Amino acid sequence: MLPKIDPTTTSSWAKLSELSSENESIQKLLNDPLRVNDFSFDFDEFHFDFSKNSVSNATFKTLLELARECKLQEGIQSMFDGQSINETEDRSVLHTALRSNSKPEVSKELEKVKEFSTSIQNGEWVGYSGKRITDIVNIGIGGSDLGPKMVTYALKPYWKSITPHFISNVDAAQMVEVLEELNPESTLFIIASKTFTTQETITNALSAREWFLSNGGSNETISQHFVAVSTNEKAVTEFGISTENMFEFWNWVGGRFSLWSVIGLSIACTVGFEHFQNLLRGAKRMDDHFRTEELENNLPVLSALIGIWYNNFLHYDSMAILPYDHRLRYLPSYLQQVDMESNGKYIDRNAQEVSFQTGPIIWGEPGTNGQHAFYQLIHQGTKVIPCEFLAIAQPAHNHTDHHEKLLANFFAQSEALLTGKSKEQVLTEVGDRASDLLVNSKVFKGNRPSTSILIKELNPFNLGSLVAYYEHRVFTQGLIWNIFSFDQWGVELGKQLSKPILKEIKSGEDGSHDASTLSLMKKFHEMRN
Repeated sequence: MLPKIDPTTTSSWAKLSELSSENESIQKLLNDPLRVNDFSFDFDEFHFDFSKNSVSNATFKTLLELARECKLQEGIQSMFDGQSINETEDRSVLHTALRSNSKPEVSKELEKVKEFSTSIQNGEWVGYSGKRITDIVNIGIGGSDLGPKMVTYALKPYWKSITPHFISNVDAAQMVEVLEELNPESTLFIIASKTFTTQETITNALSAREWFLSNGGSNETISQHFVAVSTNEKAVTEFGISTENMFEFWNWVGGRFSLWSVIGLSIACTVGFEHFQNLLRGAKRMDDHFRTEELENNLPVLSALIGIWYNNFLHYDSMAILPYDHRLRYLPSYLQQVDMESNGKYIDRNAQEVSFQTGPIIWGEPGTNGQHAFYQLIHQGTKVIPCEFLAIAQPAHNHTDHHEKLLANFFAQSEALLTGKSKEQVLTEVGDRASDLLVNSKVFKGNRPSTSILIKELNPFNLGSLVAYYEHRVFTQGLIWNIFSFDQWGVELGKQLSKPILKEIKSGEDGSHDASTLSLMKKFHEMRN
């Protein structure tokens, strides 16, 4: 089982509190000629530069002591051993097994994914009129949507004969927008829901079936255009999907860690099974690194410890993910779920309320778009926001001028956050006669932290490693904070309350609610009528 150590009881936590009051500037830290070398790491086709972070050698050493005092290495081994570390749900956490070929049931389902995705790719699987499938619509939500969508669009250059679409929101506007572009004769729907009872997913699935039946399809041909990723055989059959077209996964696969499983069927169908396998291989490469590498050279651990330093000792409570590559545009929203749904907890593994901040607020946008939106706050705002910049050295296009300008901005932004601009520099630019208002408004304090990740190319293998890096960073922080990272009870309450409210909306009757909710529902009825 996972160790259950309150980190605030460790000697290293107390020492870190002392160090936080004497935190050195990043500019001063970079005066050390060994700094960049000591805080930069090469891993396959990755280069990680942690040197522009507000972490001194003494702080870094103490953070490693914290990890050891919290028995991080034992916790890592517990996860890989398949122990039931998700105690509130009494489940193992074995998404890493999905990419290790260590379980026969996983290999069996992967073979099924291979056969199916190959038949879609080569045109053997056809619709009711004999036309080959050209469009796939993945209907899911949360982990059944964000992961596959992020990966599929990140691997856009690997798309072959299939165009993917993703529907998650119960707002019918998304459904209508997607379906109006499609031909039912050449469209395949993947209904991704472990229980096959998720309200949003099943509502959308039923509407998709209605659209199909109203546009030339029939009950007899549903099985040619609908497949299911689920464990509920009865509900799948009742929907009209053949059990032969049902793909299974297990309760030890958490939703936000499930893209490696049959939840990734839309990925395999779009980019081909070989590339899906390379995605798994890349993730396993990072798994092996995380499981075996010493803590001081362990990339997910280093990143996690820096995050703990910021969150708990310097009180920087958010983090910006800033990919300088359009293909990674869904990475920030994907990581919001992986991180915030995992570590947004206030009860620890000892059933006690924690006395410190846990998960940070994760947000971001691709560069250079974000530069013309929220970078003003990052550079000159009153909040210090650690940034993680990502860039790809070799693009998937031949527009060299575009890519060089993109990368110039990638390098410049972390430098600008570091160095800022002094009053003397501003005076040189605008002249001594400029007003104090103008001069002071153009000053940048600098000393704002960032991490830079440079990747040679964005291929399936490297993407797999990158996603696994983030997964393990989240696990590391959760373990040190002594919280359970693999349940998500916080998403349940609103869903539970929506069920009786839905009945009241349909009947027009008022239930027992607070005054504000009752007033809102009354106003809704007035507006609708």
